[in-house]
Amino acid sequence: MPGRKTAQAGLLDDRPGVRMATDPSATSDELLPNDHPGSEIQVRTLLLGERLDTRALRLVEETARLLPMTVRVGGGWVVLFRYGVIVSFGLSQPAERALLVSLAPAVSEALPAPECEVVQIQVNRAGEETVDAAGTIVLQQPSLDRLRAIAEILARNALLSHHEASIAQLFDRIEPLAIALRRDGRIGWRDRDLLRQIGDVLFTQHKMVGRAEAMEKPELLWEYPELERLYARLEAEYELRDRARALDAKLDLLSRSCETLIGLVQARRSLRVEWYVVLLIVAELCLSIFALLQAG
Repeated sequence: MPGRKTAQAGLLDDRPGVRMATDPSATSDELLPNDHPGSEIQVRTLLLGERLDTRALRLVEETARLLPMTVRVGGGWVVLFRYGVIVSFGLSQPAERALLVSLAPAVSEALPAPECEVVQIQVNRAGEETVDAAGTIVLQQPSLDRLRAIAEILARNALLSHHEASIAQLFDRIEPLAIALRRDGRIGWRDRDLLRQIGDVLFTQHKMVGRAEAMEKPELLWEYPELERLYARLEAEYELRDRARALDAKLDLLSRSCETLIGLVQARRSLRVEWYVVLLIVAELCLSIFALLQAG
């Protein structure tokens, strides 16, 4: 595993006004301009798209070796995740806009507008590291390692929220099928419409493959085991494991619904083929009878 170190170079872009670089003199104790006791640091979590190709970004070796990838942008820090999420700490709005422009070519299947969640970090060196009733994360010391652990939690929370919304939309679209099947004993939809619904389910399941990667134990904890307590506390606060299990259950139900829809399509087509065979037999009998009548 890579040793403990602070990022000493960052993401660079040739375009004017878009330069993200780490201050070589920055240390883990001089992270942000407002990290003194009692201050608050704004944290913004942005879901940009399905994937973020971090290998395509112009990063020097020191930055690329940090996991998750962490760069200094202006007066703040940004943590980038391959599943399309970035988490910024103390980043100004102009710097964030410039960052999004520079990252756009590396985002696959970008969302029309980034999904954003905002939380606050409060520095309280004498208090307990926790999340208060207002949702503010309380830290004794905003070290870079702790910020990266928080970024892991917030990124996974954003990804789960996105998938929960997608699954809810799918259930809303499949519900009329279940109602029609219960009420009429059949579905009055055309095969093409049914296949489109099946395609939506399969596509959503395919997109959620990245969620499994996001729910694994982060490599950061293997490198810094002292962060496990903070990570576990935040993980419990955001109910990541419970929500992931609920998503698994919903995905299983969608899979069975998909199998049912496929069975309905196959049964409908089989019945249609049987009617075609019957019609051909009847037509052949009619032709034979007509031929016998003409011969007689």
